[in-house]
Order: sequence, then C-alpha cells, then structure tokens
Amino acid sequence: MYRLSPRFWLPTLFLPLAAQAENATYQADPLVVTGSRYQASGWQLPFSVNRIDAEQATLGKPGVNLSEALGSVPGLVVQNRQNYAQDLQISSRGFGARSAFGIRGIKLLADGVPLSNPDGQGQAATFDLDTLQRIEVLRGPFASVYGSNSGGVIQLFSRDGEGAPKVALDTSQATYGTSRTRVSAEGGNDRAGFIINRSHFETDGYRDHSGAILDKTFAKLTLYPDDLSKLSLSFSELDQNDTQDPQGLSWDQVQADRRSAAPSALQFDTRKTVDYRQFALNYERSFAAGTWQSTVYSGTRRVIQYQSIPVAAQTPASQSGGVIDFERRFHGIGNRWIQSFDLGSSLLTVTTGLDYDYSRDDRQGYENFIGTTLGVKGNLRRDERNEVTSLSPYVQAAWQLGKLDLQAGLRHSQVEFDVDDRFLSNGDDSGSVTYRELTPTLGASYALLPDLNIYASWGKGLETPTLNELSYSGPDNSFGFELKPATSEQIEIGLKARLAQATSLQLALFQIETDDELVVESANGGRSRFQNAAQTRRRGLELALESRLSDTLRANLAYTEIDATYSKDFTSNGRLIEEGNHLPGIPARTLYGELAWQPVEGFSTAVEGLYRSKLYVEDSNTAKTAPSHALFNWQARFEQKAGALTFNQVLRIDNLLDREYIGSVIVGDGNGRYYEPGPERAWYVGAGVQYQFD
Repeated sequence: MYRLSPRFWLPTLFLPLAAQAENATYQADPLVVTGSRYQASGWQLPFSVNRIDAEQATLGKPGVNLSEALGSVPGLVVQNRQNYAQDLQISSRGFGARSAFGIRGIKLLADGVPLSNPDGQGQAATFDLDTLQRIEVLRGPFASVYGSNSGGVIQLFSRDGEGAPKVALDTSQATYGTSRTRVSAEGGNDRAGFIINRSHFETDGYRDHSGAILDKTFAKLTLYPDDLSKLSLSFSELDQNDTQDPQGLSWDQVQADRRSAAPSALQFDTRKTVDYRQFALNYERSFAAGTWQSTVYSGTRRVIQYQSIPVAAQTPASQSGGVIDFERRFHGIGNRWIQSFDLGSSLLTVTTGLDYDYSRDDRQGYENFIGTTLGVKGNLRRDERNEVTSLSPYVQAAWQLGKLDLQAGLRHSQVEFDVDDRFLSNGDDSGSVTYRELTPTLGASYALLPDLNIYASWGKGLETPTLNELSYSGPDNSFGFELKPATSEQIEIGLKARLAQATSLQLALFQIETDDELVVESANGGRSRFQNAAQTRRRGLELALESRLSDTLRANLAYTEIDATYSKDFTSNGRLIEEGNHLPGIPARTLYGELAWQPVEGFSTAVEGLYRSKLYVEDSNTAKTAPSHALFNWQARFEQKAGALTFNQVLRIDNLLDREYIGSVIVGDGNGRYYEPGPERAWYVGAGVQYQFD
C-alpha cells in the first residue's frame, strides 16, 4: 500500500539504545478511553491512540499552548503561529492544515465536553493546562465515531482534587516581554474534591503588532454521593482583550524583516477580543448491568475581530464589512450506556449513545472605517442569526476472544445550518442546509506474540464545512449553501510491540481517499473562501517509540511520513490544479525526539529536537515553499522541599541554535502573505511555591 522511504529507518537508530535497558522495569500499558469509550489498554485497541500524562506534557514548559504537549505524538503537526488572535494550527494526517484560524478536522474534547462547535471548528486556547491530568490522541478510521472530524480526536482530562488541601503560586518571565502568573488551590477526600486555578499571561510578541493578554479561570468540584457514582461540576473562563494580529508576510517581507507585521495589519489595527464562559456537568453511575455516563454543558462566546479588508473591497453591496462581531450561545448533552456481556470464553462490551450539540450566533458585520479613519467600527453591513445543530446516535461493540480483539462502530451524523438574514438591503441570504452521513468502522487486533500485537482497521469519515467556511463561499461572498461535505474512506494497519522490557513501539501505515475535499479557493485580509476539490489521497506511516533506558534516563521519539496529493484535476479561482499536486500546509516528514535525565530527586533536565520538511503554501505548488527546519530546545527543573513547602524553578531555552524558520503558513493567501515566521532563540525562567496543609 505504501512504499517506505529510506528516511523511515532513521528512527530505528534508537532501537540499539532501547536494547541496553535490560535492567529497567517495564511500565504498565496506559489505560485510555478515547476510541472505545470505555477504559481499556491502548495496547489491545486496533487503532492509533497515544496517551500523554501531565508530567510529560507540562513539566519544564510554559503551560500556555497545547503545542507544548503534543510534539511526541506522530501524525500530528502543531504549528504555533506566534499569533494569539488566530490560535494554534493543528493537523492530523493532513486534516486541519488548511484552517485559517483555530482548529478544524480534529475533534477537541475536555472532560467529555466538546471544545469544537457543532460544525467542527474548535479553539484550543480555552483549555487550562495547569489542571491537566492527561491527553489522549486518536488518529485513523475510528475518529469517525466522534462525528464530523476525519483527522482524529484530541481529548483532554483535568485532574480531580485529591489529598490534603494545598495552595500554589507560580510566576515566570520570558523573552519578548512575556510573563505569566498563576495561583491555585486544590484538595479532596473520598467524598469530595475541588480545584481552583487562575492565570494571567501577557506578551509583547515576537513580531510587531502581536501583543496579547490572556486571563483564564478554571474551577471544578467533584462529588462522590456513594461508592457507585461520581458527579463533577466545572466552570471555565477565558478573557482575551484586543489581541493583536500581525498577519502573514510575503517571502520578500520575511527576508527584509522577519519580525515585522503586514502593513495592512498596522493600517487597520487588526485585533481580536474573546470572552468565553462555560459550565459543565459530568455524571457517572455504575449499575449491576452496566455504566451510565452523562455530560451536560452550556456557555457563551463573544468575539469582536477587526480585519484588514480594504475600504474599496467593501464598496459592493454584497460585502459584509471588515469587522466581525458576534455572540454565541451554545449547549449540548451527551448520554451513553456501557454494558459488558460475559460469554464464557469471551467478553462483549457494547456502548450506545446520543450526542446533541447546538450553537446560535447573533452575528453582525461592520465597516472597519469611519471616513478616513481606519480600524474602527463603522456602518452596519451584516446582521443575521446563525444556528448549527448536530444530532448523532451511535453504537460501538468490542469483542475480546482470547488473543483476538474485534471492534465495530456505527454513527449517524446529522449537522444542520440555519441562516436568518436580517440585513436585506443587499439581498436575502437566508436559508438552510443539512448534512447527513452514516459512518461505519471496523477493526481487529491479534496478539501474535506476548509482546507483539498486530491490527487493522477500516472506516468511513465525514467532514462538514464549518460555519466560517460556508459564510463567504457562495456567489458574491454570500453563504455557501452549495458546499458539500468531504467524505473519506480510511484504512490503517499497524503493530504495537514491547522491546527490551522497558521500550514500547507503535507503527502504523495508513491510506485515506477523500471525495469533495474542502480547500481554500482564496484568502484575503483574514477572510477565506472555500470550495470542494475533486479527490485527494493521503498515504503515510507513523512511528512512536518510548524507552526508559535506565532508572534515570528516558527517551521519546515520533516520526511521520505522509504523501498527501490531489488525485484528480480540478479548477480553483480560474487556475487548473493538476493531479499529483501536493496538498498545502502538510509536511512530508516530521521527526521529534526527546531525551530526559533525572539523576537525583529534585533535579531533571531534557533536550528535545524537532525536524519538519518543507511546506507547500498553495494548491498549484508554484509559490515559494516554507523551507524545512530543525529546532532544539533545552530545559532544566529544580525542586526543593522544606516541611509543608515545596519550591520549584525552571530554566528553558527554545531554538537553542538560533535558527531562522517559518513557524506556520496561511494556506492560499490571495496577497501572497503565506508565511508566519517563528521566533529566534528565546529564554524562559520560572519559579513557584506550594504549601500543603496537614
């Protein structure tokens, strides 16, 4: 199915090191719930799923971006834009690489609550890494059991308050006027637990006009009414006011001054304000027959964004201005029943559930000028109500027959968009569109040897357009009711092995055929139009290696190789895009390695390296590619205890060799401003203290 490049064998250089770990103790297989919906060993599941615990994800790191935690996961490409107005860009097996802002193509969940809207657009900035317990990342066919997200699932779990009460205070300073302060309290017993966390982050930014201030609050109360039930109540808040947007640069602008902002960003003072609030309830109860799980959530999200749409481009009546102003109210509920059947020599576990998600936007658009004054809210140009509703029943079954494990799933996804246009002087864009799709999945794993599992899985995938992709993709920038959902067929085969007592290895080969792939037709001034391409094909491999080389030395490695191309000609914005062209924003190869050393209690240090091959930036593949690059980071952490007090200090240097590189790209930008440069060598120092009560 896939011909291995010689570069694939680079990761095997770590295997001799792993073989030296004869005296190390093998760690138990981590338990995961993502993919199967019930707690199971990732070792036996017939799909790619990785678990990252809090220590690996957060220790010695700033705790600001999810990008800090996901480097060790193969298949993922995390591009930190250094632009807090647009959030991270995360792609999984190539899905999500076209996102102009936020995350799409990947389902984001936090404690079972979607951080993705019903249409599939998500924001990672709302999650609080300070309270993280673990992250689970699923790729491949079984991602479709979570809905309209062909690329995968990233599920985050916060910890429950446990043990004697404790309070903590942390502060840090870093390059480019960056600082962060955090205060927290937590504790609990066998009846209740609590966590309260508040953080304040601000930065001037690496580039001009890229300053940001973020305030986050997270609170969680966990109750155990009896030995069979658990109830969690949580509150999340994000205040992000007037976050500056430097926009992308042309290649000539990068060469002239890589820290500059686009001239239009300064001219229109491009910026974004986000106010986000969410309440959630999780309830779980065990019965003799099975387990009931329920999640209920509700919240609001207010966004005001000033774009750099030129004044002349707003003259036609069909244009909706250069200022986006909306208030979103959202809520949802997810219920599932998990029941196991003992069949004597085998065990059958069946999960049935129903997910309902709803969002309603009260959306306005305004001109971004008054007279000759730019970057201010002017005349109203758009006024509408947008509703998105998702209703999806599903069933999953897992059958364990000795060495053989079989999995199957079936989900019916229905996503409906309703537009009520109330600004009728330029025509009525009201209307609705509904996408429906049945997505089956099948998988099997077999224990070929006590320390070697092989598996295969197959599934159908669905990716609906998001509300933002629909908004300007119709004639004359009207709502794109004619856009189709992208549908895919995915195949994955792989193995999971234990080597030398203390090393685990995962290898996956995959192929994804997609019809009606959604691609960027044009992007100008922060506004993108989308269309359906004919067909695409993704073929690749992923390798993950974790090894405890000794009692004090640990190594992680992740390697991804992917060939993502258009498999049929199509026309985009008057240009012919030929079969065989590469999908933009997807590197052919990525390599991540980390070596961590903890010689004594209270001190640890680690070095990590990241390589990414070049990036195509638009569909014709004729524009200058973002060059390949390799980066190295180093960190050291110290800890001291004095009675009830625990002190910690962190020193970190990113981009140790001071390389110049492109951190991310804006796919298909109509002005050729594709490139978002990454920062040069940067330092970070932090210190904290924790007091634990008796």
